[in-house]
Amino acid sequence: MIKNAIFFMAIALLSSCGTKTLVEAKEDLNKQPEFTALFNSGMEEGISCYRIPSIVTAPNGDLIAAIDQRVPNCGDLKWSKDINVIIRRSSDNGKNWTPIEMVIDFPEGKSASDPSMIVDEVTGDIFMFYNYMNLDTEKDIYYLHVMKSSDNGKTWSKPEDITSQIAKSEWKKDFKFITSGRGIQMRSGKLLHTMVNLNSGLHLFGSDNHGKTWYFIDTPVLPADESKVIQLADGSLMINARVNGKGMRYVHTSNDEGKTWETNPVPELIDPGCNASIIRYTSKEDGFDKNRIIFSNAKSVKGRVNMAVRISYDEGKTWSEGKTVYEGSSAYSSLTILENGEIGLFFEKDGYKKNEFTSFSLAWLTDGKDSYKKAEK
Repeated sequence: MIKNAIFFMAIALLSSCGTKTLVEAKEDLNKQPEFTALFNSGMEEGISCYRIPSIVTAPNGDLIAAIDQRVPNCGDLKWSKDINVIIRRSSDNGKNWTPIEMVIDFPEGKSASDPSMIVDEVTGDIFMFYNYMNLDTEKDIYYLHVMKSSDNGKTWSKPEDITSQIAKSEWKKDFKFITSGRGIQMRSGKLLHTMVNLNSGLHLFGSDNHGKTWYFIDTPVLPADESKVIQLADGSLMINARVNGKGMRYVHTSNDEGKTWETNPVPELIDPGCNASIIRYTSKEDGFDKNRIIFSNAKSVKGRVNMAVRISYDEGKTWSEGKTVYEGSSAYSSLTILENGEIGLFFEKDGYKKNEFTSFSLAWLTDGKDSYKKAEK
Protein backbone atom coordinates (compact mmCIF):
# COMPACT_ATOMS: atom_id res chain seq x y z
CA MET A 1 0.00 0.00 0.00
CA ILE A 2 1.39 3.36 -0.98
CA LYS A 3 1.30 5.83 1.87
CA ASN A 4 0.65 9.43 0.98
CA ALA A 5 3.35 11.94 1.93
CA ILE A 6 1.41 12.94 5.04
CA PHE A 7 2.86 13.37 8.46
CA PHE A 8 1.49 13.70 11.97
CA MET A 9 1.14 17.25 13.37
CA ALA A 10 -0.12 18.76 16.60
CA ILE A 11 -3.74 18.17 17.57
CA ALA A 12 -6.33 20.93 17.31
CA LEU A 13 -4.97 24.40 17.98
CA LEU A 14 -7.35 25.09 20.84
CA SER A 15 -6.23 21.99 22.72
CA SER A 16 -2.52 22.71 22.17
CA CYS A 17 -2.51 26.26 23.47
CA GLY A 18 -1.18 25.27 26.89
CA THR A 19 -1.72 28.17 29.22
CA LYS A 20 -3.07 30.49 26.52
CA THR A 21 -6.33 32.21 27.23
CA LEU A 22 -9.35 31.73 24.99
CA VAL A 23 -8.76 35.23 23.65
CA GLU A 24 -5.17 34.34 22.72
CA ALA A 25 -6.33 31.09 21.13
CA LYS A 26 -8.87 32.98 19.05
CA GLU A 27 -6.17 35.41 17.96
CA ASP A 28 -4.04 32.44 16.81
CA LEU A 29 -6.89 31.14 14.68
CA ASN A 30 -7.45 34.55 13.11
CA LYS A 31 -3.77 35.27 12.50
CA GLN A 32 -3.08 35.60 8.80
CA PRO A 33 -0.29 33.46 7.31
CA GLU A 34 3.12 35.06 6.98
CA PHE A 35 4.93 35.13 3.63
CA THR A 36 8.51 34.14 2.84
CA ALA A 37 10.04 35.59 -0.31
CA LEU A 38 11.51 32.76 -2.37
CA PHE A 39 11.90 34.25 -5.86
CA ASN A 40 11.06 37.95 -5.96
CA SER A 41 12.04 40.62 -8.48
CA GLY A 42 15.47 42.07 -7.76
CA MET A 43 16.88 38.97 -6.07
CA GLU A 44 19.29 38.27 -8.94
CA GLU A 45 20.87 40.92 -11.10
CA GLY A 46 19.85 40.72 -14.76
CA ILE A 47 16.78 38.53 -14.21
CA SER A 48 13.54 39.98 -15.58
CA CYS A 49 11.18 37.87 -13.48
CA TYR A 50 10.37 34.49 -11.99
CA ARG A 51 7.22 32.58 -12.89
CA ILE A 52 5.44 29.21 -12.65
CA PRO A 53 5.84 27.88 -9.08
CA SER A 54 6.03 24.19 -8.20
CA ILE A 55 6.55 22.71 -4.73
CA VAL A 56 6.72 19.18 -3.29
CA THR A 57 7.72 17.56 -0.01
CA ALA A 58 10.63 15.17 -0.50
CA PRO A 59 10.67 11.71 1.13
CA ASN A 60 12.95 13.03 3.91
CA GLY A 61 10.59 15.93 4.64
CA ASP A 62 12.56 18.62 2.79
CA LEU A 63 10.61 21.13 0.73
CA ILE A 64 11.66 21.68 -2.88
CA ALA A 65 10.39 24.84 -4.59
CA ALA A 66 11.07 25.12 -8.33
CA ILE A 67 10.38 27.97 -10.73
CA ASP A 68 11.26 29.56 -14.08
CA GLN A 69 14.17 32.01 -14.04
CA ARG A 70 13.20 34.25 -16.95
CA VAL A 71 16.22 36.27 -18.02
CA PRO A 72 15.70 38.76 -20.90
CA ASN A 73 11.94 39.23 -20.43
CA CYS A 74 8.95 37.79 -18.60
CA GLY A 75 7.54 36.05 -21.69
CA ASP A 76 6.60 32.38 -21.90
CA LEU A 77 8.75 29.68 -23.52
CA LYS A 78 8.08 30.58 -27.17
CA TRP A 79 8.99 34.21 -26.57
CA SER A 80 12.23 33.91 -24.63
CA LYS A 81 15.64 32.57 -25.61
CA ASP A 82 16.81 32.28 -22.02
CA ILE A 83 14.60 30.62 -19.40
CA ASN A 84 16.18 28.37 -16.79
CA VAL A 85 14.76 26.20 -14.00
CA ILE A 86 15.97 26.96 -10.49
CA ILE A 87 15.10 25.68 -7.00
CA ARG A 88 15.39 26.46 -3.32
CA ARG A 89 15.13 23.83 -0.57
CA SER A 90 14.07 23.92 3.07
CA SER A 91 14.77 21.34 5.80
CA ASP A 92 12.68 23.00 8.53
CA ASN A 93 9.14 23.22 7.13
CA GLY A 94 9.80 26.43 5.24
CA LYS A 95 11.39 28.58 7.95
CA ASN A 96 14.78 28.72 6.24
CA TRP A 97 15.76 28.09 2.63
CA THR A 98 18.94 27.37 0.69
CA PRO A 99 20.28 29.97 -1.72
CA ILE A 100 19.01 29.72 -5.30
CA GLU A 101 20.28 26.55 -7.00
CA MET A 102 20.43 26.12 -10.80
CA VAL A 103 18.87 22.90 -12.08
CA ILE A 104 18.64 23.55 -15.82
CA ASP A 105 20.68 26.20 -17.66
CA PHE A 106 20.89 25.63 -21.41
CA PRO A 107 22.99 27.94 -23.62
CA GLU A 108 21.19 31.08 -24.78
CA GLY A 109 18.73 30.25 -27.54
CA LYS A 110 17.50 27.13 -25.73
CA SER A 111 14.95 27.49 -22.95
CA ALA A 112 13.33 25.31 -20.27
CA SER A 113 10.04 26.25 -18.65
CA ASP A 114 7.03 25.20 -16.54
CA PRO A 115 8.55 22.92 -13.87
CA SER A 116 6.46 20.20 -12.25
CA MET A 117 7.34 17.33 -9.96
CA ILE A 118 6.21 13.87 -8.85
CA VAL A 119 7.49 12.20 -5.67
CA ASP A 120 7.78 8.41 -5.87
CA GLU A 121 7.17 7.25 -2.31
CA VAL A 122 8.27 3.69 -3.17
CA THR A 123 11.73 4.42 -4.55
CA GLY A 124 12.29 7.83 -2.94
CA ASP A 125 12.98 9.39 -6.33
CA ILE A 126 11.68 12.80 -7.35
CA PHE A 127 10.91 13.48 -11.01
CA MET A 128 11.04 17.00 -12.41
CA PHE A 129 9.36 17.70 -15.74
CA TYR A 130 9.66 20.78 -17.93
CA ASN A 131 9.00 21.95 -21.47
CA TYR A 132 11.94 22.68 -23.79
CA MET A 133 12.42 24.70 -26.96
CA ASN A 134 15.39 25.59 -29.18
CA LEU A 135 14.35 29.02 -30.41
CA ASP A 136 17.33 29.30 -32.76
CA THR A 137 16.72 26.14 -34.79
CA GLU A 138 13.14 24.96 -34.02
CA LYS A 139 11.11 27.89 -32.81
CA ASP A 140 7.57 26.93 -31.74
CA ILE A 141 8.45 23.22 -31.52
CA TYR A 142 7.85 21.97 -27.98
CA TYR A 143 9.79 19.08 -26.46
CA LEU A 144 8.95 17.40 -23.16
CA HIS A 145 11.74 16.57 -20.73
CA VAL A 146 12.20 14.86 -17.36
CA MET A 147 15.00 14.72 -14.78
CA LYS A 148 15.35 12.66 -11.59
CA SER A 149 16.76 13.21 -8.12
CA SER A 150 17.52 10.30 -5.82
CA ASP A 151 18.81 12.43 -2.93
CA ASN A 152 15.82 14.60 -2.03
CA GLY A 153 16.53 17.30 -4.61
CA LYS A 154 20.21 17.91 -3.86
CA THR A 155 21.39 16.67 -7.27
CA TRP A 156 19.58 15.88 -10.53
CA SER A 157 20.17 13.54 -13.46
CA LYS A 158 20.75 14.72 -16.99
CA PRO A 159 17.58 15.68 -18.91
CA GLU A 160 15.74 12.95 -20.80
CA ASP A 161 13.58 13.78 -23.81
CA ILE A 162 10.32 11.80 -23.42
CA THR A 163 8.37 13.60 -26.16
CA SER A 164 8.10 10.47 -28.32
CA GLN A 165 6.77 8.47 -25.35
CA ILE A 166 3.99 10.85 -24.26
CA ALA A 167 2.98 12.73 -27.42
CA LYS A 168 1.95 11.67 -30.91
CA SER A 169 4.43 12.20 -33.76
CA GLU A 170 1.83 14.17 -35.72
CA TRP A 171 1.74 16.67 -32.86
CA LYS A 172 5.27 17.90 -33.55
CA LYS A 173 4.21 21.42 -34.51
CA ASP A 174 1.31 21.63 -32.05
CA PHE A 175 1.28 23.85 -28.97
CA LYS A 176 1.76 21.15 -26.33
CA PHE A 177 3.16 21.20 -22.82
CA ILE A 178 3.36 19.30 -19.55
CA THR A 179 1.24 21.06 -16.95
CA SER A 180 3.27 22.90 -14.33
CA GLY A 181 2.93 22.19 -10.61
CA ARG A 182 2.83 18.48 -9.80
CA GLY A 183 1.61 15.04 -10.76
CA ILE A 184 0.71 12.13 -8.48
CA GLN A 185 1.53 8.59 -7.49
CA MET A 186 -1.51 6.30 -7.35
CA ARG A 187 -1.89 3.71 -4.60
CA SER A 188 -0.85 1.04 -7.11
CA GLY A 189 2.51 2.78 -7.49
CA LYS A 190 1.65 4.17 -10.93
CA LEU A 191 3.00 7.66 -11.63
CA LEU A 192 0.51 9.94 -13.38
CA HIS A 193 0.64 13.46 -14.81
CA THR A 194 -1.18 15.79 -17.20
CA MET A 195 -0.13 17.34 -20.48
CA VAL A 196 -2.02 19.68 -22.78
CA ASN A 197 -2.29 19.91 -26.55
CA LEU A 198 -4.19 23.11 -27.24
CA ASN A 199 -5.40 21.62 -30.53
CA SER A 200 -6.84 18.39 -29.12
CA GLY A 201 -7.27 18.73 -25.35
CA LEU A 202 -5.81 17.52 -22.09
CA HIS A 203 -4.21 14.06 -21.85
CA LEU A 204 -2.78 11.90 -19.11
CA PHE A 205 0.60 10.23 -19.25
CA GLY A 206 2.14 7.84 -16.77
CA SER A 207 4.70 5.24 -15.79
CA ASP A 208 4.18 1.74 -14.38
CA ASN A 209 7.89 1.13 -13.70
CA HIS A 210 8.87 4.07 -11.50
CA GLY A 211 9.90 6.37 -14.30
CA LYS A 212 12.06 4.04 -16.35
CA THR A 213 9.65 4.49 -19.27
CA TRP A 214 6.56 6.62 -19.82
CA TYR A 215 3.38 6.10 -21.82
CA PHE A 216 0.52 8.19 -23.19
CA ILE A 217 -3.21 7.65 -22.60
CA ASP A 218 -4.88 8.52 -25.89
CA THR A 219 -8.15 9.90 -24.55
CA PRO A 220 -8.60 13.69 -24.85
CA VAL A 221 -10.24 15.44 -21.92
CA LEU A 222 -12.32 18.51 -22.79
CA PRO A 223 -12.78 21.28 -21.85
CA ALA A 224 -9.45 21.60 -20.10
CA ASP A 225 -6.29 23.66 -20.21
CA GLU A 226 -3.71 23.49 -17.41
CA SER A 227 -5.05 20.88 -14.99
CA LYS A 228 -4.24 18.65 -12.03
CA VAL A 229 -5.13 15.00 -11.41
CA ILE A 230 -5.71 13.26 -8.08
CA GLN A 231 -6.89 9.81 -7.04
CA LEU A 232 -10.14 9.61 -5.08
CA ALA A 233 -10.79 7.33 -2.13
CA ASP A 234 -12.66 4.81 -4.29
CA GLY A 235 -9.68 4.52 -6.64
CA SER A 236 -11.13 6.65 -9.43
CA LEU A 237 -9.35 9.63 -10.94
CA MET A 238 -10.42 13.27 -10.83
CA ILE A 239 -9.03 16.07 -12.97
CA ASN A 240 -9.62 19.64 -11.82
CA ALA A 241 -9.26 21.80 -14.92
CA ARG A 242 -8.65 25.37 -15.92
CA VAL A 243 -11.12 26.43 -18.61
CA ASN A 244 -10.65 29.91 -20.03
CA GLY A 245 -13.62 32.25 -20.41
CA LYS A 246 -16.08 30.27 -18.25
CA GLY A 247 -15.44 31.88 -14.87
CA MET A 248 -15.29 28.49 -13.14
CA ARG A 249 -13.40 25.21 -12.90
CA TYR A 250 -14.45 21.99 -14.63
CA VAL A 251 -14.07 18.52 -13.11
CA HIS A 252 -13.54 15.29 -15.06
CA THR A 253 -13.79 11.87 -13.39
CA SER A 254 -12.76 8.43 -14.62
CA ASN A 255 -13.43 4.97 -13.20
CA ASP A 256 -11.18 3.18 -15.69
CA GLU A 257 -7.81 4.93 -15.18
CA GLY A 258 -8.39 7.52 -17.86
CA LYS A 259 -9.87 5.52 -20.71
CA THR A 260 -13.23 7.33 -20.42
CA TRP A 261 -14.31 10.47 -18.58
CA GLU A 262 -17.41 12.13 -17.17
CA THR A 263 -17.33 15.95 -17.30
CA ASN A 264 -19.09 18.51 -15.10
CA PRO A 265 -18.74 22.26 -14.53
CA VAL A 266 -18.26 23.32 -10.90
CA PRO A 267 -19.88 26.77 -10.49
CA GLU A 268 -18.89 27.05 -6.83
CA LEU A 269 -15.19 26.90 -7.80
CA ILE A 270 -15.05 30.30 -9.45
CA ASP A 271 -11.89 30.90 -11.45
CA PRO A 272 -10.59 33.57 -13.86
CA GLY A 273 -8.88 31.03 -16.14
CA CYS A 274 -5.63 30.34 -14.29
CA ASN A 275 -3.51 27.43 -13.15
CA ALA A 276 -4.53 26.12 -9.71
CA SER A 277 -3.52 23.33 -7.34
CA ILE A 278 -5.33 20.37 -5.77
CA ILE A 279 -3.85 17.70 -3.48
CA ARG A 280 -4.88 14.85 -1.23
CA TYR A 281 -4.50 15.94 2.40
CA THR A 282 -5.72 12.92 4.36
CA SER A 283 -7.34 9.57 3.64
CA LYS A 284 -9.23 7.15 5.88
CA GLU A 285 -7.29 4.36 4.21
CA ASP A 286 -4.12 5.83 5.69
CA GLY A 287 -5.61 5.79 9.18
CA PHE A 288 -6.96 9.32 9.35
CA ASP A 289 -10.38 10.23 10.70
CA LYS A 290 -11.57 11.84 7.45
CA ASN A 291 -10.93 12.04 3.74
CA ARG A 292 -9.76 15.56 2.94
CA ILE A 293 -8.78 17.28 -0.32
CA ILE A 294 -7.27 20.78 -0.48
CA PHE A 295 -7.66 23.20 -3.41
CA SER A 296 -6.05 26.61 -4.07
CA ASN A 297 -6.68 29.17 -6.79
CA ALA A 298 -7.25 32.83 -7.57
CA LYS A 299 -10.82 32.86 -6.28
CA SER A 300 -12.34 35.34 -8.71
CA VAL A 301 -14.56 35.15 -11.79
CA LYS A 302 -12.53 37.82 -13.54
CA GLY A 303 -9.01 38.96 -12.81
CA ARG A 304 -6.20 37.06 -11.12
CA VAL A 305 -6.73 38.16 -7.53
CA ASN A 306 -7.72 36.73 -4.15
CA MET A 307 -5.57 33.65 -3.54
CA ALA A 308 -7.79 31.31 -1.53
CA VAL A 309 -7.69 27.76 -0.17
CA ARG A 310 -10.69 25.45 0.20
CA ILE A 311 -11.27 22.00 1.66
CA SER A 312 -13.56 19.15 0.61
CA TYR A 313 -14.68 16.30 2.87
CA ASP A 314 -16.66 14.39 0.22
CA GLU A 315 -14.00 13.78 -2.43
CA GLY A 316 -14.59 17.00 -4.34
CA LYS A 317 -18.39 16.85 -4.59
CA THR A 318 -18.70 19.99 -2.46
CA TRP A 319 -16.24 22.55 -1.16
CA SER A 320 -15.94 24.89 1.79
CA GLU A 321 -16.23 28.60 1.20
CA GLY A 322 -12.52 28.66 1.87
CA LYS A 323 -10.22 31.27 3.30
CA THR A 324 -8.37 34.05 1.55
CA VAL A 325 -4.61 33.82 1.95
CA TYR A 326 -3.89 37.01 -0.03
CA GLU A 327 -6.47 39.46 -1.36
CA GLY A 328 -4.29 41.17 -3.94
CA SER A 329 -2.91 40.15 -7.32
CA SER A 330 -2.52 36.35 -7.33
CA ALA A 331 -1.99 33.83 -10.11
CA TYR A 332 -0.45 30.33 -10.27
CA SER A 333 -0.24 28.31 -7.07
CA SER A 334 1.20 25.00 -5.86
CA LEU A 335 0.27 23.12 -2.67
CA THR A 336 2.13 20.58 -0.54
CA ILE A 337 1.82 18.98 2.91
CA LEU A 338 4.67 19.75 5.29
CA GLU A 339 6.38 17.24 7.54
CA ASN A 340 4.65 18.84 10.55
CA GLY A 341 1.25 18.38 8.90
CA GLU A 342 0.67 22.00 7.96
CA ILE A 343 -0.43 23.02 4.49
CA GLY A 344 2.23 24.73 2.38
CA LEU A 345 1.37 27.16 -0.42
CA PHE A 346 3.81 28.59 -3.00
CA PHE A 347 2.22 31.16 -5.32
CA GLU A 348 2.64 34.11 -7.64
CA LYS A 349 1.60 37.49 -6.24
CA ASP A 350 1.63 41.20 -6.98
CA GLY A 351 1.63 41.01 -10.75
CA TYR A 352 4.28 38.27 -11.00
CA LYS A 353 6.74 40.44 -9.08
CA LYS A 354 6.76 38.06 -6.14
CA ASN A 355 6.73 34.28 -5.67
CA GLU A 356 6.29 33.56 -1.99
CA PHE A 357 5.73 30.68 0.38
CA THR A 358 3.36 30.46 3.30
CA SER A 359 1.99 27.70 5.51
CA PHE A 360 -0.95 27.30 7.85
CA SER A 361 -2.70 24.69 9.93
CA LEU A 362 -5.93 22.84 9.23
CA ALA A 363 -7.28 24.54 12.35
CA TRP A 364 -6.62 27.95 10.79
CA LEU A 365 -8.18 26.92 7.48
CA THR A 366 -11.35 25.70 9.17
CA ASP A 367 -11.57 28.35 11.92
CA GLY A 368 -10.89 25.75 14.57
CA LYS A 369 -13.60 23.35 13.43
CA ASP A 370 -11.20 20.65 12.27
CA SER A 371 -7.77 19.36 13.23
CA TYR A 372 -5.23 16.96 11.78
CA LYS A 373 -5.22 13.66 13.66
CA LYS A 374 -5.22 9.92 13.17
CA ALA A 375 -8.47 8.04 13.69
CA GLU A 376 -8.88 6.25 17.00
CA LYS A 377 -8.59 2.45 16.81
